[in-house]
Amino acid sequence: MNRLLAGKKALILGVADKHSIAWGIAQAMHDQGASLAFTYQEEPKGRLERNVRKLVATLGNPEDFLLFPCDVTDDSTIDALFRVIRSEWKGLDTLVHCIAFADRDDLNKPFSQISRAGYKLAMEVSAYSLNVLARAAAPLMDERGGGSIIALTYNAVEKAVPGYNAMAAAKAALEVGVRYLAVELGLSKIRVNAISAGPVRTLSASAVKGLSALRRWTEEVSPLRENVTLADVGNTAVYLASDLSRMVTGNVIYVDSGTHVLAAQVGAVEHRQQ
Repeated sequence: MNRLLAGKKALILGVADKHSIAWGIAQAMHDQGASLAFTYQEEPKGRLERNVRKLVATLGNPEDFLLFPCDVTDDSTIDALFRVIRSEWKGLDTLVHCIAFADRDDLNKPFSQISRAGYKLAMEVSAYSLNVLARAAAPLMDERGGGSIIALTYNAVEKAVPGYNAMAAAKAALEVGVRYLAVELGLSKIRVNAISAGPVRTLSASAVKGLSALRRWTEEVSPLRENVTLADVGNTAVYLASDLSRMVTGNVIYVDSGTHVLAAQVGAVEHRQQ
């Protein structure tokens, strides 16, 4: 049986630990035959690098995978990353953007009280980084006849989710970027889409108050009555990276058990009736 991503080369940014959505995507893409490259954020203690290296070792021979340090706020490290990708692979088929950061204080305080510096930081890391990475990846994808760029978002863009605050604004900007990049890169057959996942227990999600309540609500009220798993998101990313989605671009695809179609009051009424 042919695997959907056989022969394709994918760069995944944002793996932090085994609970990361980025890692769920990596596992799914590996299972479907993709060659994988990963990045990690450099830090004094090297914890994130060690985490990524340990995880990669569970997929097979570590020498079969590429690992690079990358700080998306530093153009020089991005330039260095793509120079090596070009040298090692001669091209790129898929870029998976799973990078997001906001200061914990700016997630928990009222939206009107978000600091100027915190707002700018969330925007730069979580949204503007997609522009920079797409700009660097596009020439490598063009050499392969096209490609797929995949970002992660969340429905706090359209609904006010307590505790998401600064990150909600950044995700809104990210979704705008997805649409504009889809138009700009479409002539090169580069598709740009986002996955909006339901509440998944990840390291970054732990900073959002009320995550457990959202997961309970998903199980009790959503159309499918089930929480989303890393594998669910990973499988959708495989589809977006594969040739099956060759005419799909500029979209936000919801992998959330259908909760995005519900108004809050609808869920509350249905919950009371059960």
